[in-house]
Amino acid sequence: MAANSSQDSNPQQGAPRRRVLAAAALTPMLAGAAAPARAMSTRTGGAKSRQLVQPVPTALSDWEEVAHALGRKGDMKRNLMYHTALPRHDLRVRSRRIDVKPALALGSHVSFVRYADKSTLLMGDVVVTEREMQSFTDALHQHGIGQTAIHKHLLSQTPDIWWIHVHGHGQHPLSLARGLRAAFDRTGTPPPLPSSPRQSVDLDTAGIDAALGVKGSIDDGIYKSVFVRRETITDGPLVLPPGLGSTSAFNFQPLGDGRAAISGDCAMIASEVQDVLVALRCAGAQLVELHNHGLTDEPRLFFVHFWAVGDGVRLARALRPAVAATNVVPVG
Repeated sequence: MAANSSQDSNPQQGAPRRRVLAAAALTPMLAGAAAPARAMSTRTGGAKSRQLVQPVPTALSDWEEVAHALGRKGDMKRNLMYHTALPRHDLRVRSRRIDVKPALALGSHVSFVRYADKSTLLMGDVVVTEREMQSFTDALHQHGIGQTAIHKHLLSQTPDIWWIHVHGHGQHPLSLARGLRAAFDRTGTPPPLPSSPRQSVDLDTAGIDAALGVKGSIDDGIYKSVFVRRETITDGPLVLPPGLGSTSAFNFQPLGDGRAAISGDCAMIASEVQDVLVALRCAGAQLVELHNHGLTDEPRLFFVHFWAVGDGVRLARALRPAVAATNVVPVG
């Protein structure tokens, strides 16, 4: 009791002792606060060294139930991706005083990939009108299908159109397909049209090929030049097949006399973005959107959509530096 009285009556002597006691009391709390940081570092290192899951080859016959659920037949890409195109032939879209053909910028696409762990990945890019967008989104949510991007591909278009990237992963591909069908049923997406026998376009395609350094292809009256990233791209632990969610595409719609409207999309890593934007503007292209398509991709990819109108070959030559600024290879 006497000692306590002496300490209270002499604050100059008691203060150092109180500071020592306070520091001793805080030591366990400080040690506890540091522990989560060490655990987080360990978890991060574990994530980087996680075992990746590879895609496995499949055939059209493996996806018959999915095709039936979607109500449309698809095709195989690189023996790894079951791909279904759903172009919006029902829409009459105009941008920059040009009537946009479905294959230029109005094509919905969804792909299914089987993995070594027996799971299935769904990824796609879907065209919806502004009036359809919320209902389409609600249907996706009801069926456990996520959205990874909502954006535009065109400038000042009428009617208002949006592009939604969809993402699903699970053990039941048929459930994913049924969920997609329920969402598409809330839009005006039409059934497929018969394939057009016409396989030529009013453009100097050889000149475009030489200018861009890739052999293009014709899709419903649109000439398409496509590149894929050289790197291995992952979505969480899943290795993405080349080109799935990582393509650069230059779509040419003939306008007559060798002229074309180009709707393009460049896939980039962060260090490439500014060089590509500068190259596109130097080529006379108009920038539309800069965004991500995925949420957990590595390396992190960015995409820029652009629009250009002019002589097809001259534009292709002008756009070549944008291609050269990225780590891509041609897709023939």
